[in-house]
Amino acid sequence: MSKKELLINEIEQVPEPFLDEVLDFVHFLKTKIIKERLDIAIASESSLKKDWLRPEEDEAWQSL
Repeated sequence: MSKKELLINEIEQVPEPFLDEVLDFVHFLKTKIIKERLDIAIASESSLKKDWLRPEEDEAWQSL
């Protein structure tokens, strides 16, 4: 049985009043993943900026 199937089985056994909390937690995890990806992109921007601001880069992209 896959982890997803195990999770679905567990969720099916959660009492109805607690399902809002389970859903909130799933939304929290999705938001956390998006934030981590954004943090990585922002962190890499400063290190890549050195290459982006070179005259050679400007020349390479002039025709676009």
